[in-house]
Amino acid sequence: MDRKGILIVVSGYSGVGKGTLMKALTARYGQYALSISATTREPREGEADGREYFFKTKEEFEELIAQERLIEYASFCDHYYGTPRDYVEEQLEQGRDVILEIEQQGALKVKEKNPDVLMLFVMPPDTETLVKRLRGRGTEPEKVIQQRLVQAVEESKHVDQYDYMIVNDDLERAVEELHHLIESQHTMINRNLDFVRQIQKDLVLLADAQTPGKKN
Repeated sequence: MDRKGILIVVSGYSGVGKGTLMKALTARYGQYALSISATTREPREGEADGREYFFKTKEEFEELIAQERLIEYASFCDHYYGTPRDYVEEQLEQGRDVILEIEQQGALKVKEKNPDVLMLFVMPPDTETLVKRLRGRGTEPEKVIQQRLVQAVEESKHVDQYDYMIVNDDLERAVEELHHLIESQHTMINRNLDFVRQIQKDLVLLADAQTPGKKN
């Protein structure tokens, strides 16, 4: 039975540690392909083009939209974010599980077009921890932090459209929970209908062959 790649969307409140969780997951388990998003925001300290994000100007990003080279895109805190199409489709065809770490607005667009997508939302253990993580990054002014908290209020209204949540309290535990959750999806019946129907067909042929006097 051929293993088919699964499309996975991971979202979460800003500052919840999505990026750290994804890096830890892909470092431990090599079968995952983490899609790199394009964005118009400025790189943070330590970020590199083509590693954390593809950093684009507004004009470059809008050209990608015009050419339909993005699976999804959204505007978040005055910047564009989007997922390049070619890499995702290539990895899925090779049987790799592809993770899209994207904002909720784009995630829900992906779900509209791909009903089988696995939707995961990363949660903080509590709101106090979330605020501490946002301020602890030290990469953004207070005005932007306030924007992100307002955005989190809106995002909280749509979390019920995701399939599962991962509470990012203990990183090691969160990585293991995430990995086992994704792996379990590969044995779901609705993801293996071709295999199930082939077995069904073979059983019918076998039963017919074993029935006395029955002609094939």
